[in-house]
Amino acid sequence: MKAKLPLRLKVNKKQGKLRFYRGLKKLVKWGKNPRLCLATALFSLVFLITIGPLKFLLDRDFLLQQVLTDPCCQVILYVLLFVVLTILGIPGTILVIAGGIVFGLFWGTIWSVIGATLGALGAFWTARYLLRNYTKRKFGKNKTLAKFDRAVVNKPFTFVFIIRLIPLSPFNLENYLFALTPVHWIPYILATFLGIIPGTLAYTWLGVTGDRALREGDILPFFVAIGFLIFLSVLPICLKKNI
Repeated sequence: MKAKLPLRLKVNKKQGKLRFYRGLKKLVKWGKNPRLCLATALFSLVFLITIGPLKFLLDRDFLLQQVLTDPCCQVILYVLLFVVLTILGIPGTILVIAGGIVFGLFWGTIWSVIGATLGALGAFWTARYLLRNYTKRKFGKNKTLAKFDRAVVNKPFTFVFIIRLIPLSPFNLENYLFALTPVHWIPYILATFLGIIPGTLAYTWLGVTGDRALREGDILPFFVAIGFLIFLSVLPICLKKNI
């Protein structure tokens, strides 16, 4: 025969369940607040780097040794630098060209695409959730914003993709403008990732061929890379007419 629990134990058990479900509900509600999540993540990162287990990242001698000797550290530092510059709105074109010189055409393109995509997402979330009021004051009257606003309603992925295909377009400004539109971050980031591949390849190719031209005097590949960049700049203008 099953023994019955004392009344006080039953009450405590029930109260414990209620506290658990209330805490879970608060956690879910907290997770639905992107601004709070980003602020918490930023605070946690600062804590880990300054007084936490990642404080070695502020050790100048350690960083210098790792950068000079560890290829993985070079890649991580390159991608992180790309992300930070993109969020701050600093153009990364020179960094892409330098990536071609340091990492070569294939890996230089891959690391630059990853860095630019993560940076675009970071800038998008920062402008939309953390600094929306400031971004709206700064870019709310931009004439391009009205065009973006209308276009992303009908064809969000297609429009973002075509805009990202233009290698000479203001990439960082576009990140902030898209943040002020109703476009969802998933089609935005997927279209950004795919759309910037050709332009990133072109700039990386400029770095590779430019370095070869300076060292070996072979200038033909360099001009071919410039031609490819010009072609990519003209192509999206034709495609935009079909939107």
